[in-house]
Amino acid sequence: MPTDATEAVTAPAIHPPDDPPLRRNRRFQLLWAGSACSLLGSRLADTAYPLLLLTMTGSPALAGAFGAVQFATSVAFGLHGGAVADRRDRRRVLLAADGVRCLAAVSSVVALALRHFSVPQALLVAAVIGAATAYGGPVRTLAVRAVVPTSQLRQALAQDELRGNAAALAGPPLAGLLLALGRVVPFLGTAIGSLLSFTAVCAVRYDGRPTPAGARTARSDSAWAGFRPLRESPLLRATLGAAVVLNLVGAAMTLTVMVLLRDRGGSTAGIGLTLAGEAVGAIAGTFLVGHLHRLAGPGRLLLAAAWLCVPLMLAPLLPGGPVVVFLALAAMNLAMPALRVMVDVLIFQQVPDAVRGRVIAVTMTTVMLGLPAGTMGSGLLLDRVAPGTALAVLAGLLALGLLPSTLSRALRTAAWPS
Repeated sequence: MPTDATEAVTAPAIHPPDDPPLRRNRRFQLLWAGSACSLLGSRLADTAYPLLLLTMTGSPALAGAFGAVQFATSVAFGLHGGAVADRRDRRRVLLAADGVRCLAAVSSVVALALRHFSVPQALLVAAVIGAATAYGGPVRTLAVRAVVPTSQLRQALAQDELRGNAAALAGPPLAGLLLALGRVVPFLGTAIGSLLSFTAVCAVRYDGRPTPAGARTARSDSAWAGFRPLRESPLLRATLGAAVVLNLVGAAMTLTVMVLLRDRGGSTAGIGLTLAGEAVGAIAGTFLVGHLHRLAGPGRLLLAAAWLCVPLMLAPLLPGGPVVVFLALAAMNLAMPALRVMVDVLIFQQVPDAVRGRVIAVTMTTVMLGLPAGTMGSGLLLDRVAPGTALAVLAGLLALGLLPSTLSRALRTAAWPS
């Protein structure tokens, strides 16, 4: 029996004598635990702030403004965050991002305790969180490489996927539960999560400085330099193109399924439980990462999983109600952890360290743009057609969007890096 989830994700690997098993890598496990606390705190905030604003004002628009401001700020600072990751000590940048996020949460706790919390403060906190994500995201990804041997990197990335999906599953219901205990409680949890992450980064010593040559190159290059490797490589372009279309159509499908279930008489709680199929499937998929990576090359795996989503998008139209929708969402997300690890391997590992922070920022920003675009597009579509018709349209758009990547010979013949 495996002793932890990490061992279940990948088959036992042969490591050099100096490389202990990943579960005994104290630096990685500390960073992982701190990141897990920070991510859970972020998921609490993503749910608790809109709920609190809705309670305070009764305005869905103001409740939605929190996420909009957070996302817009993250995108606005995304490219600069990547440039900073290539120019500055990455460990210090991560400490600053976690510290600022913690202070923002503490400000909400204090204001709520004093009964002075306001909408402008909530939107300011959203902007701070978005900026901290823009600067902390790339360096957190790079930190894994600084403390994990290359031979164990895929295994470490798979464990990272488990962290993210577990937080996505636990965050929203936990936020509702904590908010019921008191308005301050979920924001106190967010502050504690950021503080634990800050403490973990303080405890883990690693060299986060870019190489001198890389730092000089980064200072002479613009923040836009991260686009160059993606533009010049057919493999990277095809990989990113498939990831973008999957994210965009996936976001559109979520809203469409919510409307479909509502029209069928589903309750709010029932719809939430049904949508949890996405996180359940992704968590189960973390244990399949190693098996899927051994089953096929990265390009073929990406294309097979992406094309499988096309018929699965129509599954909610079958008889069976929420159960069928839950199973379809879980099935669509089974391969997603393997695909996200694969994107890391195919894109982030293939570029020089001097531009890696900016390439990560460009990739994250580009993929993130699919979320509001997909949600907005599906909203406009649902104003004109029924949810069932919208799902058929989205399945067709996904198939059409995957054609360029499918025709890419570089992607179809890609092999795993040694």
